[in-house]
Amino acid sequence: MEIGQRLRFMRERAGLSQRELAKKTGVPNSTISLIESGKMNPSVGALRRVLIGIPISLSEFFAFQPDPEKVSFYAAGDLSEIGKGKLSLKQVGSSLFGRALMILYETYDLGADTGRVMYGHEGEEGGIVLAGRVEITVGAQRKILGPGDAYYFDSRAPHRFRQVGPEKSIIVSACTPPTF
Repeated sequence: MEIGQRLRFMRERAGLSQRELAKKTGVPNSTISLIESGKMNPSVGALRRVLIGIPISLSEFFAFQPDPEKVSFYAAGDLSEIGKGKLSLKQVGSSLFGRALMILYETYDLGADTGRVMYGHEGEEGGIVLAGRVEITVGAQRKILGPGDAYYFDSRAPHRFRQVGPEKSIIVSACTPPTF
């Protein structure tokens, strides 16, 4: 298990968001995000500072081996909320440890978006709009999609999602590997 996956698992198990952990430790949220996404290998000292906020020792961190989730079916109420504010992101499965795919049920309330700054990460993602209209920007391309329309792209390209129109938007999406 990679350090980033392990850190995310331990942080989520402790019930902390990346921002909460950053606030507790004084380590920037962006650094925690980079570690969890596998884009940064922290020094032992930096990792130790992050782990103090969970709290867990370095030896416990590296010795811990969680069991992969073995659930196959999920009721609507079992989906894990990982979004906030006007953007609801309900993840299928409580843990992505040992999984190669992340599936989300996304709800964008009026005016919701993923942020003005576009972001990119390793992997591929795709989805289908179930309701409403959403503007998706991928690199220099921009398109408004409605019910039944779909997208699929290399996630390394900077991208952004924004609700447009008079009703909330609903998307079912998948990302591999789980990097959100």
